[in-house]
Amino acid sequence: MAKKKSITKNDIITWYMDYVSEHNQNPKTVFVFAKMNNFEETKFYEHYASFEAIEKGIFEAFFTSSVNVLYKSEDYKIFDARNKLLSFYYTFFENLTANRSYVKHVLDKYKNDLKGLKILSDLKTHFTIYVSELEIQMLDIKQEQLEKIQDKALKESAWLQLLLTMKFWLDDTSSSFEKTDIFIEKSVNTTFDVLDIAPLKSVLDLGKFLFKEKFQMN
Repeated sequence: MAKKKSITKNDIITWYMDYVSEHNQNPKTVFVFAKMNNFEETKFYEHYASFEAIEKGIFEAFFTSSVNVLYKSEDYKIFDARNKLLSFYYTFFENLTANRSYVKHVLDKYKNDLKGLKILSDLKTHFTIYVSELEIQMLDIKQEQLEKIQDKALKESAWLQLLLTMKFWLDDTSSSFEKTDIFIEKSVNTTFDVLDIAPLKSVLDLGKFLFKEKFQMN
C-alpha cells in the first residue's frame, strides 16, 4: 500500500489520541506510529518534534475549538465577563469530557511530575490571554507598576482556578459530571463576587470625601 503523501496536524492528533485511548500508553516510537498509520516518519516531524509536543498541541486545540464555538454565538457576544467565562468553562469541559479517556491518561501520567505542567503551557498562554481580553473590572489604581501586578495576579489566579476545576473533573464520579457543573458555577461566581469592586469603590469614595471635608475644615 502506498504511503500517505499528505497529512495534517489534525490527522496526527486524531491518530495519536486514538492510539493512546485504545492502548493506554504512548506509541513506542515515531517510526512505529508512522508505520501503523501508513505515512513516512519524516512527515511527522514536519508538524511535531515529539509526542510531548503533540500532547501540548492537543490541549491548545481543546481551547481553540472551545472559543471558536463561543465566538460564533450571538448570545455570547452580549454576555458580561462573568457569563462569558462561565460559557467558556462549560464548553471547554464538554470538549474534555468528549475525550475523557485520552485526557485522563495524559494528566494521570504527569500528575506527580512538575513536568506535567509543561504540557499545559500552551493552554495556559492562550487561556490567560483570553481572561485578560474579558476586561474584568478591577480597581483603577492609576499606577503602572501596581496595575501590572494586579493584572498578573488576576491571570495566575484564573489559571489556578482552571487547574483546580480540571482536578475536580478528573475525580468526579457523578452522572454526566453534574458535580463539575455545580463546581464551575460556584467557583466562577465566587471569584467574580470577590472581584466585585463596587462596594470597595464606595468605601474609597467615602474615604476621599471625608478626607477632603476634614482637610477643608482645617
